[in-house]
Amino acid sequence: MANARSGSLATILFLFMSSAALHKGAAQDPVVSQNLVTDNVTVVEGEMAIISCRVKNNDDSVIQLLNPNRQTIYFRDMRPLKDSRFQLVNFSDNELRVSLSNVSLSDEGRYVCQLYTDPPQEAYAEITVLIPPGNPIIEARDEVLSEGNETEMTCTAMSSKPAAIIRWMKGDKELPGKPKVELTYDKMYTVTSRLTFTVSKEDDGVPVACIVDHPAVKDFQAQKYLEVQYKPEVKIVVEFPQGLTREGENLELSCKFRGKPEPQRVNWLKVDDDVPSHAVITGADLYIENLNKSYNGTYRCVASNSIGEAYDDYTLYVYDAPTTTPKSTTATTTTTIITTTISYPEINQDSRAGEGAPRTVDHAVIGGVVAVVVFAMLCLLIVLGRYFARHKGTYFTHEAKGADDAADADTAIINAEGGHTNSDEKKEYYI
Repeated sequence: MANARSGSLATILFLFMSSAALHKGAAQDPVVSQNLVTDNVTVVEGEMAIISCRVKNNDDSVIQLLNPNRQTIYFRDMRPLKDSRFQLVNFSDNELRVSLSNVSLSDEGRYVCQLYTDPPQEAYAEITVLIPPGNPIIEARDEVLSEGNETEMTCTAMSSKPAAIIRWMKGDKELPGKPKVELTYDKMYTVTSRLTFTVSKEDDGVPVACIVDHPAVKDFQAQKYLEVQYKPEVKIVVEFPQGLTREGENLELSCKFRGKPEPQRVNWLKVDDDVPSHAVITGADLYIENLNKSYNGTYRCVASNSIGEAYDDYTLYVYDAPTTTPKSTTATTTTTIITTTISYPEINQDSRAGEGAPRTVDHAVIGGVVAVVVFAMLCLLIVLGRYFARHKGTYFTHEAKGADDAADADTAIINAEGGHTNSDEKKEYYI
């Protein structure tokens, strides 16, 4: 019992002397020693902070840790401060390491590592408490947007320390916002960013994300999907025919469209004229049978919704029906006339009505070819006639010499020069 009392008395005396030494040291200017080392600490609110006081060369001096109010947290391995959040992690001649759990903003400040020398040596550990913002709140001025209109969105990150940074992303493209920072009564920061942009029909269904950058959190964001209404898009498709539109054939057109909201009204009309009376219109389809050239013109499909209306045009040009040439025969000779079909690109005609269809040679062209051939043959005959005419002449022989004095033909032959002896030499040949 006596030993216990003497031990308690010694402990009280030791604490008294320590307190006196502390006040004496506080009265003097502390020396920041290179022999005493500590580190600044940054910790997220609610997590644990570790404070370490280290001595490079200890001469058996006492190490203690003080809070920002200079209250002793630990004196060697004893904790005079009644705060169970402080726990001893390690104590030795060269280190005093203390943990602080469930850190709050009130724990922020400068902690003192003190080494009892004369004068005391001190080193300071700054504890910075990070407070993450609350869940970001994103708001849109317009819930349903219309194509071509401007809209505005805001994102708010509340009660953070330090102030958060807000970025905007529309799809995979970053957009600039206008931030506003406010410091609240409890020394917290509230940041509001405002985004303004013009929407297009391509923005329908695209997410807009508000991304909050803060050292206490990662991947912190909120997003909202855009709902954009837009006027219809219209396209006329030729279902039949695939080539030229000719007389007597049928025509089938289909009107393709889309919009938001879905177009409820689809109309067919003929520009500057009436649609043929026997044309059949079924919803978005137009059907005309037995075409003729009186149906030529521009046909228009119009679709509309609550946002607006749009149309597409199709120009109809009806071509002649294809023709064939029959075979011609004579009593002695059979001549086959072949009609040649040559493909030409259509010029200055409807680009969609009959692309790539063949075109037959006109009868006037065939007649012209025949006329040229006949003319060439006549010219050839004229040239040959002139050639033979130039080579025509009169030829004289000596057969009749002496005939004038002869009484009859026999005498004339006998009296002819040379008689029968030269008869072979009087022969003439004409080729």
